[in-house]
Amino acid sequence: MDHFLAWWRTSSEGLNWNWLEHIALLLAAAAFSWLVWKVVFGKLVSVSKTTKTEWDTIVLQSVSVPISVLIWLWPSSYAIDSLLEVTSKASANWFAVSRRVMLFGVVLWILLRLVNKVEAYLMTSETRDQTTVSAMGHIFRLLLAVIGVLTALQEFGISLTGLLTFGGVGGLIVGLAAKDLLSNFFGGLMIYFDRPFSVGDWISSPDRNIEGTVERIGMRMTMIRSFESRPIYVPNSVFSSIVVQNPSRMQHRRINETFGLRYKDADKMAVVVADVKKMLETHPDIEQRTTLMVNFDAFAGSSLNFFIYTFTKTVNWARYHEVKQDVMLKIVEIVHGHGADFAFPTRTLSFDNGDMAEANIPLPEQLNATPNQD
Repeated sequence: MDHFLAWWRTSSEGLNWNWLEHIALLLAAAAFSWLVWKVVFGKLVSVSKTTKTEWDTIVLQSVSVPISVLIWLWPSSYAIDSLLEVTSKASANWFAVSRRVMLFGVVLWILLRLVNKVEAYLMTSETRDQTTVSAMGHIFRLLLAVIGVLTALQEFGISLTGLLTFGGVGGLIVGLAAKDLLSNFFGGLMIYFDRPFSVGDWISSPDRNIEGTVERIGMRMTMIRSFESRPIYVPNSVFSSIVVQNPSRMQHRRINETFGLRYKDADKMAVVVADVKKMLETHPDIEQRTTLMVNFDAFAGSSLNFFIYTFTKTVNWARYHEVKQDVMLKIVEIVHGHGADFAFPTRTLSFDNGDMAEANIPLPEQLNATPNQD
């Protein structure tokens, strides 16, 4: 503390204290400008609430905080510049560079906030692909960050030519050392542009033990939530070498079932098949523009089999099972309505009466005629 007071007495001797008035005026101007901005901003927000579009609100939300910060920082930089000039007896020329960097930084801040707000707004829309929106948000943020760093280096007098030359050689070295990281990054870009799946899709891979719902697609890996609620983290480069199925994008769900009638109901097979097909052709939840088949199929070991092959209009898993249940119950009604029934595994034994007599085995009718000995 004593050192500071000694420095202050030495520096303040012979100073023109009018600089205090100058600083006070600058800060007062900043406060007045900030109040005016708050009033104008409030009016603009009120007007934006009456419009049909959301874009004006997004722009206002993006510029509100950065402009408020700029209103205070800009006069404050001049005040600090004046203070340094009178205390150090030298002009702080680097403050001019700092003010340019500060102005560009505020513009960059506004653009970053605008990208975030637009991304958040588009992510709430059901008509836009969330994967593409997220990818474009990452790319724009990365681009703005690179532009900001290069501009700041240029303003502070750092040569970009040598930096870019070193960056080319360094990029080659880093690329060789981080081969897997780069392959995952470009794999993520391919997912964004090819869009084999999106956030919320149910995907599976016959090549790997991967199945679940996509929760997040990052620049390095994709997170999938399995049906046991376990997270699966898959590097993006894996998707360039495996087959991925996307059941979420199926147009219909298939019903493919086989039914067996008893052999003694063979005379009823034709009418049962015809009625089942008619029922499917008039069912409101069965898609009529796809394949619809009902045919007697096979002589099985203990049944006469016919099959149905059709598709539902819904792709929702729960709703699909409701439709399938309704179809199968209607088939039961049709079969029973014609006096037929479903077969179950049976075996018929045939006895030769002569062989049974020689073996002294009583015939079934003899067993029934045997009096009760009790």
